[in-house]
Formats: sequence, C-alpha cells, structure tokens
Amino acid sequence: MTTILIVEDEYPINQVLKVYLRKAGFQTESVASGTDALEQFEVVKPALVLLDVMLPGLNGWEVLQEIRRKSDCPVIMLTALGEVNYRLDGLNKGADDYISKPFVGEEVVARVKAVLRRAEKIDNPVKRYGGLEIDFQGHRVILNGEEVHLTPRDLSLLLFLAEHPNQTFTRDQLIEKIWGWDYEGSDRAVDLSIKRLRKSLKGWPSKDGKIRTLRGLGYQLSVQHT
Repeated sequence: MTTILIVEDEYPINQVLKVYLRKAGFQTESVASGTDALEQFEVVKPALVLLDVMLPGLNGWEVLQEIRRKSDCPVIMLTALGEVNYRLDGLNKGADDYISKPFVGEEVVARVKAVLRRAEKIDNPVKRYGGLEIDFQGHRVILNGEEVHLTPRDLSLLLFLAEHPNQTFTRDQLIEKIWGWDYEGSDRAVDLSIKRLRKSLKGWPSKDGKIRTLRGLGYQLSVQHT
C-alpha cells in the first residue's frame, strides 16, 4: 500500500486526515512535530508527505527544506495561512501543492491522488525546448545557459504550463489548478503574469516555442517537441 506521512500537531485534524486517506486505500503514519517528521521520514520512506506549516520545534518550511536536500518525495503543505503569497512561497520552496485550512477531506484525497499521478508522469524532471530548460524538481528556469529569476507566482504558472505543453487553459482553470479557488485576487492577475513571463523569456526563439494566447479559449505553452 502507498504510505502517506501526516505531519500535523492538531490531533483532531490529524485523525480526520487518517480516516479519509485510509478510506481511500492509503496507509498512513503520523507525527506531531517537525523533528519527529524528519525521523519518521527516514523510517517510513513515504510516497507523499502532508506537512503542516505551524509545528512545534522545526516548522513546516524547515522540514520541507530538509526533505528537499535528500529527496524528491512529493510534499503538500497544510496551513491556516490562506494568503496567496504564502501558497506561492511554499511552491517556490519546493512544495508540490498547498491546501488551506479549513479543508474538506475529499479534497485532500483528490489533491493527494493528483500529486502522486503527476509525480509518476515526470520521469525526466528537466524539460528542454531549444535554449529553454525547465527544472521541475529544482524549480529553476534556464534560458540560453543563464538562470531566469521569476517571482513565485510567475514561476508556478510557467511550471504548470510546461508540465502540460500544447494544452490550453482558461484563466479560471489556471487559478484553480495553481493558486486554488480560495485565491481572492482578480483573474486579470493571470494576464499580468503571462505578460511578465513573455518579457522574461524574450530571448527564447519563437521557432522553439512561445506562450500563446488563444482568443476566447485561454493560454498555452506552445512547443514544437514535447
């Protein structure tokens, strides 16, 4: 059975997560502190970690950093901090997804399954389109041999589009899949992010690919070879 490591110091939430995940066919192990999380991570070798941000001892960000030093294991952050900047910061630090409290148990299960499917698909964590190199695990973008420094929001958008090349997504779909429906900003933020990405990638030859706008449909990362 696939094992999920739950790192959550609030006992009721910990137990709810266990119930829903076990009902969905997962095996679970749980701890309530950052220090115990790192110890149990080595013992269990989980397929995925559900990691709370606010923990006694080491906090969630510190635990995530330690996990990323030695493993590409998928990590979903759990927190009551619902602001979009916290979510994007978590993704930029190496988290694979982000769920704000309060949450619905079924949503957590769906997110876990989606992240596991995505992890299975990325056999090669680096994709190259001509002079553009996208490192999904390292969350880095290299253009013509030089690293492109992007804001967390722009980076998360580019990573998602690159993960689904030549597929078109509406603004609402991008907000839902990247920033979550609890995002309270304007959908025009997607347009602004796309504009900034195009400017950052202006040295990328159009023959290799480009970010396309399909009027009335949405956006896609259009490439010649995937």
